[in-house]
This record gives sequence, structure tokens and C-alpha cells, in this order.
Amino acid sequence: MNTYKSTRHAKFLLNYHFVWIPKYRKEILDNKEIKKIIINTIDELAIEHSFEVLSIEIMSEHIHLFLSALPRYSPSKLMNIIKGTTGRRISKQFPELNIKGSVWTRAYFVATAGSVSSETIQHYIEKQGD
Repeated sequence: MNTYKSTRHAKFLLNYHFVWIPKYRKEILDNKEIKKIIINTIDELAIEHSFEVLSIEIMSEHIHLFLSALPRYSPSKLMNIIKGTTGRRISKQFPELNIKGSVWTRAYFVATAGSVSSETIQHYIEKQGD
């Protein structure tokens, strides 16, 4: 997990911890079908955009996602890709959840694994469901 990765021009270790919520804090994340859409979509996006999902936990009110990304993607670009794609897929299957044009709020939290180890963040996320 704390292994440096390389491209032709860079050596890097970029791990991000994201947290985001549904619009108006709607309680939609307990729905097993919505969880499945989110997880499957993020897994597909990870392959398509070459990022690695280190840990994911879908709580009843928010989502924790810990991933390792290429330096070409800023955190805001990653959130745009992830929230945009998951939101569209949820809206397609559950149109009633598309409130004022989206499923998610525009806000999100992001932190890098700089002052604490990646293992600590991953452990924290995995223990959220307990």
C-alpha cells in the first residue's frame, strides 16, 4: 500500500481519503442495490482511470473511499469522475433520488495520507462498519 508507483516520468505515492454524502442527507445508502451500484461503478472507474481502491465503506449517511491515484488526477477531478458517474447510474435506476439535478451534494472531504500512515486510514475506514 505504501509502495511507490511509477510512470515514465514520475515516481509517486498519492493516497487520498474521500468522504461524501447524498444531497439533503437523504437516507439512501442503506439500500443494498444502491450500494452495489456504487461499488461496481467505482471498481469499473478504477480500471478505466488506473486508480486503486484501497478501502471503501458505505455508511448509512456517508461514504468513505480510500484510493491510490496517478498524479495526472487531482482530487477534485477524481471526485468529479466518481460522484458524477455513480450519481448518473443511481439516477437512472432510481429517478426519484435525482433531486435538483444530482444525487450527491457538491461538497466532499479529502485528505492525503501524509501525517498518518495509509494503514491507519485503511484501518479507520474498515472499522467504521463495526
